[in-house]
Amino acid sequence: MVLTMRPETTRFAPSPTGFLHLGHAYAALFAERWARESGGRFLLRIEDIDTTRCRPEYTAACLEDLRWLGLSWEEPVRVQSAHFADYAKVLETLAGRGLLYPCFCSRAAVAREAQASATAPHLTPDGAPRYPGTCRTLTESERRRRIASGAPYVLRLDMAKALALMPSPLTYEEIGVGRLPCDPAPFGDVVLARRDVPASYHLAVTHDDALQGVSLVTRAEDLRPATSLHRLLQTLMGWPEPRYAHHPLLYDASGRRLAKRSGATPLRALGMSAAEIRSRLGFGSV
Repeated sequence: MVLTMRPETTRFAPSPTGFLHLGHAYAALFAERWARESGGRFLLRIEDIDTTRCRPEYTAACLEDLRWLGLSWEEPVRVQSAHFADYAKVLETLAGRGLLYPCFCSRAAVAREAQASATAPHLTPDGAPRYPGTCRTLTESERRRRIASGAPYVLRLDMAKALALMPSPLTYEEIGVGRLPCDPAPFGDVVLARRDVPASYHLAVTHDDALQGVSLVTRAEDLRPATSLHRLLQTLMGWPEPRYAHHPLLYDASGRRLAKRSGATPLRALGMSAAEIRSRLGFGSV
């Protein structure tokens, strides 16, 4: 690891939709080591904005597994579902600047429209169908009429307007590499809030990193594309710019990425001691 010359505040921010696996353990130990070896702070944040999928028993298991691994963190732990009002204020700010608009298209309709669009690509960098802007040109009176009728809708960022406000080309600093260019445009008019999830991951994570003083964002390589969108939100809101350290993904013996959705074995079912897991991941003893 290449150490910085200043104390870093890092965080591990799991979503409690299942038990932690080796990939989570690596991410947590990676973030904690940066904080410890730089003389900084290590934070734990529970990203449970999706209240339909996140469960309190998984939160409890996460805390138990991390302590078992020998990790400690500053208290209190920020639990995102307790702070929806904070994210609502950010949405109000963006709406007040004319950067948000309601979209009444269903997920299925968005997927069909994206596939039928003559403009490529059809997917955003995180794999979602790229929204072609169907509702962007609705008049205010039509928007009000649909909302008053009870039509479900999401709130989307007007990407073109947001990019027009950027004072200069966006970049981010990757530890050990230097400044790299950002390109949030491929995300299109990204969703920042839904009826069932009143704040998107992108909005909540950038808000909380700024609020908690996270100076170094450590996360897996698959989230690198999201950095462009996060830098855009940070700049729009005048939030501090953290630095970034993206680490490699972990794979199982068959070459599949370790993930909850692919059935990665939970830490507690591996039959290994905490010391063995730390050693296997390259982090040695506590």
